[in-house]
Amino acid sequence: MKTKLIFRFIIVILTIVAILFLYFNENGYRKFLRTKNELEKIEEEIQKNEEEIFRLKNEIDSLNNSKIKLEKVAREKFHMSKKNEKVFLIEEK
Repeated sequence: MKTKLIFRFIIVILTIVAILFLYFNENGYRKFLRTKNELEKIEEEIQKNEEEIFRLKNEIDSLNNSKIKLEKVAREKFHMSKKNEKVFLIEEK
């Protein structure tokens, strides 16, 4: 009876040590969770960057194919104007 109790106690202790080892060692579960979280953040960033690339490609395409769009951008961003045309800049506070 006493030996069974000691045996069970040893098994419990070994199980606890094994669980702690799997959780806290350098390649353990904590590192897995941290790495998984980093991977999710990187995948989210990749998704955002792909959307931005798609948007920029569409912008480039519209500038290449539309003279109206190109003229609008030239006027608004670069304050360009046609000959004999007056440009009024309105500053916002």
